Amino acid sequence: MDKNLTEDSSSPPPPRPKWRKVAYGGMQTGYDDNYTDETFLDEMVMNANVVRRDLLKVMKDSISISQYLSIVALVVLVWFHTLQSSLDENSLLLLDLSLLALGFLVLLLTEEKMLSLTLLLRYLTNITFFTTGLYILAPVYQTLTRSISSDSIWAVTVSLLMLHLFLHDYSGTTIRAPGALKSPSLTSCISVNASVVASVFVASRLNSRGHVFGVMLFSLQVFLFAPLVSYCIKKFSFGLHLVFSFGLLGLTLYAVYVVHRLLFVLFLVVVVVVNVVCPYWLIRMQEFKFEINGPWDEAKLCFDITD
Repeated sequence: MDKNLTEDSSSPPPPRPKWRKVAYGGMQTGYDDNYTDETFLDEMVMNANVVRRDLLKVMKDSISISQYLSIVALVVLVWFHTLQSSLDENSLLLLDLSLLALGFLVLLLTEEKMLSLTLLLRYLTNITFFTTGLYILAPVYQTLTRSISSDSIWAVTVSLLMLHLFLHDYSGTTIRAPGALKSPSLTSCISVNASVVASVFVASRLNSRGHVFGVMLFSLQVFLFAPLVSYCIKKFSFGLHLVFSFGLLGLTLYAVYVVHRLLFVLFLVVVVVVNVVCPYWLIRMQEFKFEINGPWDEAKLCFDITD
């Protein structure tokens, strides 16, 4: 009896079952819950999803930012000249009509396949109602902030413009383009609202109803439709987009230089930083990006789930 017990105690333990790599199999007998075998690091991949960027391409993409900065700067210059009474009502209304006609011409030339007579008539009808509503509400805008000090108005206006520039969608448009499948994002809508409120604050400091109507119409035309026109030009021809952007940038630099040389230097520095320094900085940072992927990552579905 004792001899049998001795033989049983000296017999080798049963072999452990082979470890299997399973996601939801529970604990396996003979292995800890966090056990990994020697092949665990064989599937490790470094920088698999890191996008290698080209400096010239990044600089070309950043032109859209400087283009819109030029547009906003031109709007501010029109505000400045209107507040200084150096731009009369007739000139302001002529500028509004010229921009509206030019915008429709660009849409006709670049989106002729997407635009139809019905769509154009709908655009014209909406613009008619929009313009009529602005003219009726001009006296309301004129007296809207009469009880608020000018310092507060200018501080809030500058803050709203900064918010507008920060949230603006520089790769898309503020309104849905003809034939587009996606609508503008939430941040883009907030950006547009900020620019509209800033325009109302500026218009409320003007003295005549005609100036209020002209400034509001000009501001809304630019903030709502200028991104659409720029988007259509870029989609139609990238070369034409570059020509339009550089022409607009040159016009803005000249207009700012006429107003004040210090502002010209500051705007030129901003353009250089946006188009040269930031792209170079982004390319340099790519060298220090280090991403590790392996079997420890969460599983990702490789197909779309549809109802």
